[in-house]
Order: sequence, then structure tokens, then C-alpha cells
Amino acid sequence: MMETQKPAIRPAAVAGMFYPAHPDALRDEVQALLAAARRAQPSRPPKALIAPHAGYVYSGPIAASAYATLEPLRDRVRRVVLLGPTHRVAVRGLALPGADRFATPLGEVEVDRAAIAELRELPQVTESPAAHALEHSLEVQLPFLQAVLGDFRLVPLAVGDATAGEVAHALERVWGGADTLIVVSSDLSHYLPYSAAREADTATVSAILSLEPGLDHRQACGATPLNGLLHLARRRGMRPELLDARNSGDTAGDRRRVVGYAAFAFYESGEEGARDADDTGIVLTQLARGAIARELGLPARARPTAPFLDEPGASFVTLRKHGELRGCIGTLRAQRPLGEDVARNARAAAFADPRFAPLALHEFDAIRIEVSLLSEPVAVAAADESGLLAALRPHVDGVVFEFGARRSTFLPQVWQTLPDPRDFLAQLKRKAGLPADFWSDEVRISRYTVRKWSEEEVPA
Repeated sequence: MMETQKPAIRPAAVAGMFYPAHPDALRDEVQALLAAARRAQPSRPPKALIAPHAGYVYSGPIAASAYATLEPLRDRVRRVVLLGPTHRVAVRGLALPGADRFATPLGEVEVDRAAIAELRELPQVTESPAAHALEHSLEVQLPFLQAVLGDFRLVPLAVGDATAGEVAHALERVWGGADTLIVVSSDLSHYLPYSAAREADTATVSAILSLEPGLDHRQACGATPLNGLLHLARRRGMRPELLDARNSGDTAGDRRRVVGYAAFAFYESGEEGARDADDTGIVLTQLARGAIARELGLPARARPTAPFLDEPGASFVTLRKHGELRGCIGTLRAQRPLGEDVARNARAAAFADPRFAPLALHEFDAIRIEVSLLSEPVAVAAADESGLLAALRPHVDGVVFEFGARRSTFLPQVWQTLPDPRDFLAQLKRKAGLPADFWSDEVRISRYTVRKWSEEEVPA
């Protein structure tokens, strides 16, 4: 019996269906999606990403928010471990492709043979060219990776019937250092009515942010590889960040039956990018605490210095005492150097928040400080309140509500306690001194994103 020859190249299977087949058209579309997704204050480079895998017209904007975080890594990442669920061919465990290269209209990506050899030693890892042949969950990620990383080696794994522990074990084998990026491909809920999908996906997002590896396939088609990443992320003390969460009804689809999408970045505490970010957090939280200490007449460290403190910036400083809010004051638009802005807002949060008495000397050691840096607010275009509710991105958007001289804002952190957009907006109106059911065509809404650090999360 003749042995079947393994394919040297896994050709593009869904070009022309999920994304453009012509190289120039594909390159232009990916670059446009990335440009639209770039944030004014991008987060630090991640160790792992979660990105959706539908056609680009539906999930491309959400996926782009994940890949836009990789631009600082173009010369650093040399290997991408890519995991996605099998949609057409059932496999037990995790399947390797039996191919040396993966092709897209943008060129070929070489498979990392050394990593493949490492994985072959595991009992849960098999080889199945059939599982990879028509699988789109991995393929649609490649043009984004090619655009942002250029040259890299690929470790492609089609994940079938496996436990979270088996996936985590395989990931550990190829985890690598700063030169290795992990990408898990998954959509969220499938074919629910729009409002039901928003509710279901909000719960799934919350579970992912809590690193709870108990997702099922009604919540995410890639639940199996997702659970493996969450299992390992919890063990390694990683920090997840939600980048975007929408569904096909928000992008290009019918709202009667939608598919949910979300993008996340995960940061490992020991990696170089995380250390850089922690340094930023140390500077900002020490700056805020020092400003409060001096106001109380306490000795304080010398004011920290860093070039970014001299750049214009907008910040919020939040104080908590025994886990309860003790003050929060901030600036919505950059109007002075960031260092000055943080110091002023720290003093205001401690001594001028009208909801609280001025901070007393005996409370100083009990407070914990959080500093949030805001991107420039962008107006949200909505014809009415229902349109606004549909446009809001839970856990991503900070929101500014304005009507006449009244104004209020909620940071994205508030979604943790008000996850439903309707409740979120109602409380935002109340904060502005208006009834929860108020609406007017003269209402103005803008949104922003934040990067935040708290004293409980950065090294002392």
C-alpha cells in the first residue's frame, strides 16, 4: 500500500470568502482595519491574544483591535502559536497540520519544525491534514499576523475534543519567551437575537476577565482552546484586558440572529513589556501618593521623573479604602503635562470629592490608589437611545454623557458593577442629575478607553 504524501504547503482555503483573495485588496483591507483599531494610548505588548475568526466584514474590526497591539513587536516576535477550534473534521486532542508552510494571498508562513517535534511527544497531540485543510479558524488570523509581524514561524494547532489541562500542557511545551506569541481563535455566542447575544456575551467576557476556565461551546465555539489558555493564565498570574466586544449586528449583519465577537490581550507579569508597564504604574501611583502625602504634611519620596510625565495627558485618580470607593476625580481631555494632571487629581480625589469628607491623616495608610490614563474622547453617533445602547462596548468604553451644562462620566471599570448597557446609561444619567428615563435629541455622548494601574497590581 502506497504511503500518502504529506502536503508541503497548506493552501489558502477561504480566500475570496472570508477575506479578499487578491493580495492588494487583502493588504489594503487589513491595513484599514488596523488603522481604525489603533488607540490613542495603546496598551503594552501582550503575551497572548484572543481574536474572532468570522469573515472580515463581520469580525474584522474586533480582530484588528487585538492585532493592533502587536505593532511594537514586529522585530521581537519570531514564533506564533495559533490555536483554533475544528469546525469540519472531528479530532481527538490537538491536531498538527502535516504541512511545512501555510499560504495566504500575502505569501507563505513557515511552520516551526522544532516546536512541532516537541508537541509530537505529547499523547494528546496528533497529526491531521484533513482537520486543517478547510479550517478557517486558523487561516483568517494569518493575514493580520503577516501584516503586523512580517516574518515569523507558525505553530498551528486545530483543537478538537480535549480537556483544558491537555491544551494547557501543550501550550506550556511551546510557551517560549518574549519571542513567542500565543493566539487563540474564537467567536462567542452563535445565532441568538441581538439583545440575548449581548447578555450572553457579557457573561462570557466577565468569565474570561476573571480567568474562569469553564466555558462551554454555546458561549464560545473555541471554548476548548480558550479554557486551556485561561487555565494556564490563572496559574501563571496573567492579566487579561478586553479590547473590544461586539457582534455581527453591530458590524454588518441582521440583528435577528447574530454571532458574538470579542478581542482580549493577556499580559504575563514576568515579560519585558509587562515590566515596562509596571514601571509606568509604579511612577504614576507613587506620584499620586506623594501628592496626597505632601498635602497632609507627611514626608514623601522625591517626585518621580520620566519623560512621559512631561507630555500632555488626561487622568483619573481613584482612592479605595478597604475595597470601598473613597474618592475619584479626573480630567477628560489632556490640557496639562501628565505628571501635573495626576498630582492635581490625586489631591482632588483625596480632599475635594464632594461625595466624601476630606481624607484624614489616619486614613492615609489604609487607602489604595488607582491611576487611569484616558484616550481622547470620540463622539458616538446615534439617532436615538436604542442606537446608542447598541453602539456601546461593555467593559471597553468609558462614556461621557452631556446635556446642556450637565455632564457625567463613568470609567470602563464601572462595567464590572453595571454590565448591562441600559443600566449603565441610566446610572450615568442619574449621575448628571437627570431621570433614568430621560432622553433628548440634544444629548451628546462620547467615549474613551483607559489604561489603568493600581497599587495592588504593581510591585512596591
